[in-house]
Amino acid sequence: MDFRTLDGVPLDGKRALVRVDFNVPMHEGQVSDDTRLRAALPTIERLRAGGAKTILLAHFDRPKGKRVPSMSLAPVVGPLAKLTGAPVAFADDCIGGPADKAVAAMKPGDVLLLENLRYHAGEEADDPEFARELAANGDLYVDDAFSAAHRAHASTVGLARLLPAYAGEAMRKELAALHAALGSPQRPVLGIVGGSKVSTKLDLLNNLILKLDQLAIGGGMANTFLFAQGWGVGASYCEKDLADTAREIIARANQKGCELLLPIDIVVAERIEPGAAARTRELGQVDDYDRILDAGPQTTARLNAAMDAAKTLIWNGPLGVFETPPFDRGTVSAARHAAELAKAGKLVAVAGGGDTVAALNAAGVTDDFTYVSTAGGAFLEWLEGKTLPGVEALKG
Repeated sequence: MDFRTLDGVPLDGKRALVRVDFNVPMHEGQVSDDTRLRAALPTIERLRAGGAKTILLAHFDRPKGKRVPSMSLAPVVGPLAKLTGAPVAFADDCIGGPADKAVAAMKPGDVLLLENLRYHAGEEADDPEFARELAANGDLYVDDAFSAAHRAHASTVGLARLLPAYAGEAMRKELAALHAALGSPQRPVLGIVGGSKVSTKLDLLNNLILKLDQLAIGGGMANTFLFAQGWGVGASYCEKDLADTAREIIARANQKGCELLLPIDIVVAERIEPGAAARTRELGQVDDYDRILDAGPQTTARLNAAMDAAKTLIWNGPLGVFETPPFDRGTVSAARHAAELAKAGKLVAVAGGGDTVAALNAAGVTDDFTYVSTAGGAFLEWLEGKTLPGVEALKG
């Protein structure tokens, strides 16, 4: 992997501008989930230990270039200080007088959080002048926000043009996990792609069939593939207009030597509601009023067996409507099996995407996976084989 890290970089007395992801969930003005704050701690601790002045850059929500008080990063200061065990200063702007004054007051080992980058339109526009104003307060740049790496913004790309640029510890960990999953994986490699729409994952599917040995398709997406093969799907969600596209993907997978694992049995019900009467059906047994809502036990058992034979697993998307029991059984069974293998060192299991993370959390297995990405859009674009500007800026 060809990107610069902080290894061997002199830090003592240096002003380190660190791009972090502090776009955290808030409830009534308070941080309600500090996961992203905790993710930044290894980099902050490394910089502090090296005697650097750590200046944190982040965005919150979408103020669209205007100062919106409800989108201030000020509420992050207290929780972050508690996590770091040290004071965290705050400047009410990320450039100009307030930022300059706060940085000038710093001593080696200090931590400063600057106000929301997106209060300035120049951030999302990657405006060179805005990037220069940010860079004026730094000696080096550290990108620790993989979740923003798919955006060519001033704080992800512009700064890397102006200052020596390095990957932070969270960025390094994410890139190492992704490299292990698709860049240079142990084979065989198995993928699981679920979710409702084929239309939103065409790039993903077309890239993965070039990289994987097996690809299991679940969720509402699988209904479109089943329909394309002539199976009845009843009243299920199905993108019937994409039947030709699904058949093309099946043909391309066969041509590239990627075995597609489509459902061989399914769980159906008439309504999506907790505790609904669920019935297992073979393919060809779906009634007109049935809705396919989960993978069946035979499908899940075959998927678990595929995991047993694989060395690497990459997972994006649930197998069914996991938010509504009993339609979570397929996803939970597969997630727990993957976690057991990963915990035993038999499988490199990497997962990501909002619904995927929620499903793994619901199954109680997130910590047992090799790596679970919370990067959302950046993770998906990486799976699609797209170039991520924020990562490219760190290469050299």
